[in-house]
Amino acid sequence: MSEPMNGGPDLPQQRKIVTEIPGPKSRALQERRLKAVPPGVGSTLPVYTVAAGGGVLVDVDGNSLIDFGSGIAVTNVGNAHPEVVRRVQQQVAAFTHTCFMVTPYEPYVEVCERLNALTPGDHEKRTILVNSGAEAVENAVKIARYATKRPAVVVFDHGYHGRTLLTMTLTAKNMPYKEGFGPYAPEVYRVPMAYPFRSPEDGPATAARVIDQITKQIGAHNVAAVLVEPILGEGGFIEPSPGFLPAIAEFAKDNGILFIADEIQTGFGRTGHLFASEHEGIVPDIITTAKGIAGGLPLAAVTGRADVMDAVHGGGLGGTYGGNPLACEAALAVFDALDADDITAKAARIGDIMLPALRALAAADPRIGDVRGRGAMIAIELVKPGTTEPDPALAASIAKTCHANGLIVLTAGTYGNVLRFLPPLVIPEPLLHEGLQILTEAF
Repeated sequence: MSEPMNGGPDLPQQRKIVTEIPGPKSRALQERRLKAVPPGVGSTLPVYTVAAGGGVLVDVDGNSLIDFGSGIAVTNVGNAHPEVVRRVQQQVAAFTHTCFMVTPYEPYVEVCERLNALTPGDHEKRTILVNSGAEAVENAVKIARYATKRPAVVVFDHGYHGRTLLTMTLTAKNMPYKEGFGPYAPEVYRVPMAYPFRSPEDGPATAARVIDQITKQIGAHNVAAVLVEPILGEGGFIEPSPGFLPAIAEFAKDNGILFIADEIQTGFGRTGHLFASEHEGIVPDIITTAKGIAGGLPLAAVTGRADVMDAVHGGGLGGTYGGNPLACEAALAVFDALDADDITAKAARIGDIMLPALRALAAADPRIGDVRGRGAMIAIELVKPGTTEPDPALAASIAKTCHANGLIVLTAGTYGNVLRFLPPLVIPEPLLHEGLQILTEAF
């Protein structure tokens, strides 16, 4: 077993390449993995981590890589944040589990109180805690159906909501998330998304088309909820055309339909606001959160209007590990860090640095069809020059070149042609500039 290193913000904040990527120790671990783990569990880059913090990740071979992934938008406040570490260590010495449904504990209650206060809207709210984003979405749908006594759920093209039976049904993209795993859950309906790069319509026009489709094909009175990511994540960091989401939210309100915002990837400062719904003043009836909530520990939440959340009978919600005390303490440390470390301002600053640099790169390279994003949730969409035809091979090639040169980047998009950038919100600016230089050289 490899000796762990100390991570966190005290880790030297520099890119350092001492072997090829992946190095010999990582390759040896990969051989072990192939004999122990099925190939259905993929990895973007098979370098095996021993420490991470700030804007870097260190592997077993001693390479220090610049992190533009944050574990898919999880380590917003940085890996091994000192206050997260302190509170988790204190809690693990006291007790690790009782099950909140057996004998409850204060950290669970405090996390719920904080989420009720932090999420958009000043109405009375309730929160339940679960383990993962997919579990949060499943519970949000359960609650919406129970509270409205309606069966249908409306989701959007290019959306992603998880890998469980219900959430892969809700997800738009077939490969790799749905292929061969059917049959799928019933009463899920998909409608168009206002995708600025690929649609000439403005937001309100697309919303009108969607509303017409819901009315004619489903019947608004049958719809329990519309479920949407305020900025689409796995679908390619698509920011819906202005006016689209407010029109959908208004239609939902007028027809007794619950508006569920999936803020699992967009939440906790990632977009320069605490939640992406705030960019257009949307107040969801229900909001799901996970990823950035607990500094890397497994935790997710469903927060909603008190009347909606209180509708479910006793014992209808829960789970053995939901709201584990270690994860709750980590979340409380993250909530404190959001203010203490000025996280939303840091996210906005990352956008101010990255977006102009990427637009300059796009102006010089016709293979970059679109540059988009808010705060530190940024993407470029790659196409065949002079067209909107997706170029997934180029995206894979650029990512591979970045990886070989010590920069972790992720791909995304319905067509696999998007490079997405999710640096930790505490990344030092010199590393941000160095990462952009590596990306430019890769092109």
